Parts: sequence; C-alpha cells; structure tokens
Amino acid sequence: MSASPSPSTPGTTPGAERPLPPWLAELPPLAYGSLADFLAGAVAWVERGLPRYLPEREPRAYLYDLARDYPARGGKRFRPALLLLCAALAGGDPRRALPSAVALELFQSFALVHDDIEDGSLMRRGKPALHRQHGIPLAINVGDLLFGLVYEALLDNEALLGPEMTLRVQRLFAEVFRQTFEGQALDIGWVQHDRLPDRAEFEGMIRRKTGWYSGRGPCQLGALIGGAPPALVEALGTYGEALGIGFQLRDDLLNLTADSAGEAPGVLSGGYGKERGGDFAEGKRTLIVIELLERLREPERSRLVEILVRPPDETAPEDIAWAIERAEASGALAAVRDYCAELGARARAALAGLPASPQRALLEALTDWLVLERAA
Repeated sequence: MSASPSPSTPGTTPGAERPLPPWLAELPPLAYGSLADFLAGAVAWVERGLPRYLPEREPRAYLYDLARDYPARGGKRFRPALLLLCAALAGGDPRRALPSAVALELFQSFALVHDDIEDGSLMRRGKPALHRQHGIPLAINVGDLLFGLVYEALLDNEALLGPEMTLRVQRLFAEVFRQTFEGQALDIGWVQHDRLPDRAEFEGMIRRKTGWYSGRGPCQLGALIGGAPPALVEALGTYGEALGIGFQLRDDLLNLTADSAGEAPGVLSGGYGKERGGDFAEGKRTLIVIELLERLREPERSRLVEILVRPPDETAPEDIAWAIERAEASGALAAVRDYCAELGARARAALAGLPASPQRALLEALTDWLVLERAA
C-alpha cells in the first residue's frame, strides 16, 4: 500500500449536520474494548432496528410471523456488525449506519430462506428450514418480502445521510446483490448440471458470492457511510473479501466436523445449526470437495462423484460418513484449514497500513474468531 489510509475527521461525515431521529439518538454507545462487548452492543442495535421493518401486521400467519422467524433464531450478525464497525473506524457516527446495517441483516435473512429452498436444506440455525415447516410457496413469498424490506430500510438513509450519499450507498448495495446472485447461480448451476468446477472457477464463484456478501460489501458500505476516503474504502474492501471467503471456508469445515444441528449459532457461541455433512448430501461444490477429488484415486474418486450427483434424499448416511472420513484422512480438511490461515493473514495484512485504533484491533480480533478459531 503506497500510502496509509486514515480515518476522516469526526463531524465531517455525510449527514452529520442532520438531526438524528429519537430511535437512533437514544441508542447506547457501542463499546470497543473487547470483541464480545462490541458484538453484544452491535447485535442489540440491530435487534432494536429490525422491528421497525418487520411489523406485527396482517397477514401474520402466512407472512409477517414467518418473516420474523429466521431473524428470531439468532445467528452471528457479523455482517451488520462489520458495517457499523467500519463506519466508526472511518470516523463516522455508527448510528447513521444502522438502517443500512439492518438492511444487510434483512438481506441475509432473505438469502437464507431462498438458499435453503434452492439447496434443499433440512435445518437452519438449529430448527427445520422455513420451507420444510410452511411449504415452498409461502417460504418463497417470505423471502420476497424480506428483500423488499431491504429497500424500505435504505429509504431512511435520505434523512440521515442526504440524497447524494443515499444514492451511493444504494448503488453499492446493488453491486452486493448482483455479485451474490452471480455467485449463487454458479453454485446452483454446477449442482444442477453435474458439473465439477476447477480451482480457478471455484475461486471466482466464492469471491462473488461470499467475498462480497459477507465481507467486501459490509466493510465498504460502512466505510462509505462513515465518510472514508477512497484509499480507506478500498483497504477495508480488500480486508473484507479475505475475511468473507475465510468465513465461508470455515463454515464448510464446520459442516463436516461440528455435530450440533439442533443447537442454534450465537454471536460468539452456540452450535453450527445445520445437519452434519449436509454439504455432501446437497452436492455442494466446496474447496473441500476440490481438494478431496485431487487426492482420491479410483474407485474412491468415482464413489465421491456419485455421492455428489445423487439427489439428497437418496444419499445414505453411510455415504456421508465415508466422505467425511476420507476428507479427514486424505488431508483435504487440513489443506482447507491451512488456506483459512492464509486468508486470515491476508485480511490482517490489508489492515497493516491503517492507524492503530480500537476499531482496527476489533477487526483483527474478528478475523481470528471467524476465520481461524471457530473450528480449531
């Protein structure tokens, strides 16, 4: 990095002259002393904001009660937390970033509802997936509502940030959406057409789908709202991309190593919340699969391919157990763990040129937790 990006001066951030509405002005300050304290405060902010856009209104039984289901199940909420943290690191008032953070969490819930349908997933956050409880048509409609509510949350930015910054934030959200849907298309298409991608194709998919949605997007949105100069926006985007990809690969490891399908994930605790080995049953093309295919010889390689292309409801538990055992014994899991460590180092390197601050220290701690420690 040729020059060290620095946070903008507090008080000069977009919309700083505009009064905060009471629901934002009354928020308790975020604590930056420890990762646990910060995440607890950020999650409390997001959970205070969600009911503004998920009202208790009719039709409740077929729509709004269902729309509140996934958000009520908990989760790590690290994407909106990243957005708030990067806004503060840039020198902005994170309260002005809360509607965008809530919009990101609404998008997360929308994506999970539709993703579970597309993948035929059984469990989500320790409970049966929404479509398995209420049927696919209602679940699709709930997902559509959640995506529409993203825009309702973003409309609040005009009064907080002004029209110009509101449009810039909207454009960046649109890029996050596009990249996510492009990556998801590849992820689904490979399964539907029995295609096994090579390593370069996989990297392109995960950079679109997870690098943007779980990292680059939240970080750059927060930096933009906080008034960061372009160099800082780009540095945080580079950091976020490595973080987001590392988080997904760590999740893929947990899918094979964590046995806690009935335990919902929390902010810094809790279980994995999905069925163990579900990625093999769903035929997901993960880096673990690519590593495993490179290591297995015939006839084991053909057996793995048969498992991946078989419909999930025809995949026997003993096949899943065999695939997990081979992934461990072949060194595929160890290789992905090593790559997670590399991504963690890459994320930290992107922060190296930033001035020391409590917010930078929290980004480093978040990297260690999300990318390195959860499946240690």
